[in-house]
Amino acid sequence: MGTGRTLRKESHVRPCKTPAEKARRSKAQRARLVKMGMKEDDVKLMDAEQVRVLVQRPTVVKKLAAKKA
Repeated sequence: MGTGRTLRKESHVRPCKTPAEKARRSKAQRARLVKMGMKEDDVKLMDAEQVRVLVQRPTVVKKLAAKKA
């Protein structure tokens, strides 16, 4: 085993996630769902995890929006 720089250095590369950035991302994701066709009232009732899952699957969102319309 070596004792070089890779074992001594600490990981200061990735910045910490701040609550403000998390709120900004969540707001943007909710806006994306509304643009895909979901009702704003339905999106407001969802929690953050549901929003993240639906944003990753736009075809599912469009099917849900078409079914409700």
